[in-house]
Amino acid sequence: MRKSNFPLRLLPSLAEELKRVSAEEGVSVNTYINVAIAEKLAVRQTAAEFFAEREKGGSPSRALEILEMAGREDEPEPEGSDELLEA
Repeated sequence: MRKSNFPLRLLPSLAEELKRVSAEEGVSVNTYINVAIAEKLAVRQTAAEFFAEREKGGSPSRALEILEMAGREDEPEPEGSDELLEA
């Protein structure tokens, strides 16, 4: 596996917390940072895939139709709506 160096500047408070937490986890600061970055990138990739999949089924014209209906007074309120009930 190819490795590279990357200069990282942290706020002193973050650096101290990072040292404390990585020691609690029983790993080096370097390992902790690598795992944290891998987790963040995985979340980002998962979100991108999720929204790309959702976009496939989307219809801009249908979305506009729905938005045009929003707030119409002639539309019945769905049962269990969150409007306040008058006593």
